Amino acid sequence: MAALAKLLRDTIRNIFAGEDPSGVLHEQMDGFRKVLLHDLTEEQFTDMYAQTIAYGLFAARCNTKTEGHFIREHAAYELPKTNPFLRKMFTHIAGPDMEDRLVWIVEDLTAVLDRADMDAILKDFGKATRREDPVVHFYETFLAAYNPKIRETRGVYYTPEPVVSYIIRSVDHILKTSFGLESGLADASKITMPGKNDGETEEIHKVLILDPATGTGTFLHEVIHQIYETVCTQGQKGAWAGKNGYVSSHLLPRLFGFELLMAPYAVAHMKLGLLLDRTGYDFGSDERLRIYLTNTLEKAFRLGDLPLFAKWLADEVEAAGEVKKNLPVMVVLGNPPYSGHSANTGAWISHLLRGKNLQTGEDTENYFQLDGRPLGEKNPKWLNDDYVKFIRFAQWRIAQTGYGILAFVTNHGYLDNPTFRGMRQSLMKTFDDIYVLDLHGNSKKKEKAPDGGKDENVFDIQQGVAIAIFVKRGASNQTAVVHHADLWGLREIHGESADGQKVISGGKYAWLWENDLESTPWNLVTPQAPFYLFTPQDTDLRAEYEKGWKITDIFPVNSVGIVTARNALTIHWSREDAWHTVQKFLDLTEEEARSVFNLGPDARDWKVSLAQQDLKKSGPDPAKITPILYRPFDTRYTYYTGQSRGFLCMPRPEVMGQFTENTNLGLIFMRQVALQEDYSHFGVSRYPVDNRAFYSNKGIMNFAPLYLFAVKQKNLSFDMDDQFLPSTGPIPNFASSFIKNLAAMINLSFLSNRRGNLSITFGPEDIFHYVYAVFHSPTYRTRYAEFLKIDFPRLPLTSNPELFRELCRLGEELVGLHLLEKRPPVKTAFPMAGDGLVEAVRYTEPGEGSDKGRVWINANQYFEGIPPEVWNFHIGGYQVCRKWLKDRKVRQLTYDDITHYQHIVAALGETIRLMAEIDAMIDAHGGWPLQ
Repeated sequence: MAALAKLLRDTIRNIFAGEDPSGVLHEQMDGFRKVLLHDLTEEQFTDMYAQTIAYGLFAARCNTKTEGHFIREHAAYELPKTNPFLRKMFTHIAGPDMEDRLVWIVEDLTAVLDRADMDAILKDFGKATRREDPVVHFYETFLAAYNPKIRETRGVYYTPEPVVSYIIRSVDHILKTSFGLESGLADASKITMPGKNDGETEEIHKVLILDPATGTGTFLHEVIHQIYETVCTQGQKGAWAGKNGYVSSHLLPRLFGFELLMAPYAVAHMKLGLLLDRTGYDFGSDERLRIYLTNTLEKAFRLGDLPLFAKWLADEVEAAGEVKKNLPVMVVLGNPPYSGHSANTGAWISHLLRGKNLQTGEDTENYFQLDGRPLGEKNPKWLNDDYVKFIRFAQWRIAQTGYGILAFVTNHGYLDNPTFRGMRQSLMKTFDDIYVLDLHGNSKKKEKAPDGGKDENVFDIQQGVAIAIFVKRGASNQTAVVHHADLWGLREIHGESADGQKVISGGKYAWLWENDLESTPWNLVTPQAPFYLFTPQDTDLRAEYEKGWKITDIFPVNSVGIVTARNALTIHWSREDAWHTVQKFLDLTEEEARSVFNLGPDARDWKVSLAQQDLKKSGPDPAKITPILYRPFDTRYTYYTGQSRGFLCMPRPEVMGQFTENTNLGLIFMRQVALQEDYSHFGVSRYPVDNRAFYSNKGIMNFAPLYLFAVKQKNLSFDMDDQFLPSTGPIPNFASSFIKNLAAMINLSFLSNRRGNLSITFGPEDIFHYVYAVFHSPTYRTRYAEFLKIDFPRLPLTSNPELFRELCRLGEELVGLHLLEKRPPVKTAFPMAGDGLVEAVRYTEPGEGSDKGRVWINANQYFEGIPPEVWNFHIGGYQVCRKWLKDRKVRQLTYDDITHYQHIVAALGETIRLMAEIDAMIDAHGGWPLQ
């Protein structure tokens, strides 16, 4: 099927390319663009066209009950009546008037399906265990053969049934216990609401259920199964499938689904139709499943005159709009897509995120505010992730109803990421109870179970996930009670049943099958300002930690690092390499440069033409070649115009410009790190810094200059009391209030230039050294670990002048070591002759075939005398001794490279000693918290 579908797709592309712009295919693509997929490309359209024919034929074959051969001419009649739009569309594109060049391919595809043993394929469908789904298995397997990349780009990740089952059974439980609905999801009661005309009323079911990102219908399938079991348990199986029985009167009218993509939309209809067929229900001629092809995140609208095809599509969108806008949906559930680079940029959802409902003009909940004030995030892109938008939509829909349940499985990043603090506060205002079951499994964060064992994702993805169930019982002025639980470990642990059958005997899947909200061991969480975290925290230590000064309040001028967008073009080993590249890049045409430097397609923030224009505008000049700290202890070179975006995607001139022409010092720090990384995210540089300098799995580093040079002041927003301004020279980059606070605590006077004597005076560099020492205290990093991982680090101050002096001394030593301006004696050797080629980096500990720790670069050559603690030393996510060499794979180490590496090893050994001395010094002066 996949091979024929590919051939079909390619043929359609050829037909499309040769067709007149007013032709049928172009008309159909324009219809989709106008009504549904506004940025639909020609490639995407022809791909969707081919898949629609393939899935349409498959659905028709699954639905065929008549004897005889399955043929193309009968396919449209065999399509499920549950999906009138697909029946119309299929007839339109694959009916009697089908393009002649496509007929033979479709005939071959029909013949393949005719020969398939559909009874065997579907024999397990609908069994009580529900642990296999052959329809969706076909869908994913087909996609893998048809286009392996399509699953990733379209977010085709089938939700594991244990996850779905847990959510559905939990929603059923809440409906019974919190809303007093004895039959839970199967409740058939109705409420009275205003009719469409003034003065009229109408009755409508209370428990309306919506999956706004239906996909292949997995959640709605489980909802139907749960309801069917309830009806049967209540002894009403005989009333299930009659002409005016439960399905037609109380199931179909209150089950809704929205889906944006044609293929899963078709599969969902087929899957749910098959399930209802297995329960004995036969759809009437005028009945349909209320699953609509629509964009949940767009405001419902109706265009004017449309071609017939587009009108059918507009009917779908309009019917969905009625559900979105007017029906009092009580339960919203599902697995919305995750996409940090969301394509859903419509005005309605964008404004809804920011507190404005464009349909009514009313102010509503705002994810970009906290306590009524703007978040002030420099890069709030994660608040625009698709799953966040779906949560906001569902929150709004339930708020419109006035009560209800929101139950999603999503990316778990919003639970503790500081960017989402406004979102968390908003959710707490809307709902009465929030239940968060963190399923973890985040390989990006290298998550491990509390016992140190492996932690696996319940999906085949890297991003960790969580089940969240939000309950709103009615009008309330109380903030939500937040319940939290964790589920760690393996996805599945297999065993054998008594009869020798393989079964899931443990792991996350088994736990989810066996539990629901009622049996989950919840812990109460009390979210507090300013972050309103949905994860547990040590509140006593938090109060202690928050007495410190936030680093961004100490250094008012700071920014994230340079983003190059094209490292291979912009970052080089030497000045000569960088200058040669600039000259060559300018000598080529745009397309030649793209090919020669393998630059790929342009991105939103970086384009070949703009990069060349930037170099020409600034006037190519070798003096603009500048060192850049690419990774810890790894200085390389780039061409820095510093004027605007261009050659470098984001040059950050307001901060990095402080380092290109002047002797300066800068602190590197980080706001947020992966939960499983030990906090070691501090560094120092005299040069501009790459934004991935810490090589961490999460977050981006920040860089703060110690001094601000007057020539750059026009670009800076900075306020310093006159009493702290130097008469000449650079301005220290400290907040006046911080200097006053520190000066009062240690009873010393501040000098604005360089250093003080630390008995009467102190200066900017003394402060910098104190900061660097405190942040390198191992106890500081472990004591405040959970707070360091969610916000910018905070600096505790001491009132003990002696401790301040000692920490300044130790911090100065560390700064010198990390700049390699202070070089302790080298204790490592590189004893074996060879070509110095780095082939494969590995480490052998002392006693493993050597007297001393060895770092091998190839089969014969190694550095000797490297202790395990030095080999394992990390700065951020960067394992220095390993990664510095690995980044030079297939390069030959020069004499300077070898000695540089030996100096790094010596500096790290001294760093470890000094870090222990910092802790000992603090303990000797009263310990933590600093006094």
